[in-house]
Amino acid sequence: MSSSLITVLLLIVSNVFMTLAWYGHLSLRDRGISTSWPLYVIILMSWGIALLEYCCQVPANRIGYEGSGGPFSLIQLKVMQEVITLVVFVIFSMIAFEGFHLQWNHCLAFLLLIAAVYLVFMK
Repeated sequence: MSSSLITVLLLIVSNVFMTLAWYGHLSLRDRGISTSWPLYVIILMSWGIALLEYCCQVPANRIGYEGSGGPFSLIQLKVMQEVITLVVFVIFSMIAFEGFHLQWNHCLAFLLLIAAVYLVFMK
């Protein structure tokens, strides 16, 4: 498997964990599961999930970074990561939160992000 593909897959997995760590507790609260949990429990749970995120994010950057022999520049890694973050967030939000709907301005913003990826990868 190529380092490009490994990097992208690790970025996707890390962003799934990141989204769960940052926003999963809100979905649990909305469903009535964690309404009585103290904040420190939510924080510790999020830290545990975030550890899994870092276990994927750090290798993705090391494998993908051209300074480590990978195919991507630092800015390419960052822009890819941001786009992946938003895609994962939208999918998660549509699954985990009732009433979440994409609007035209969200779609336009995503198109602009895709344009940013294109520009960053231009030679």
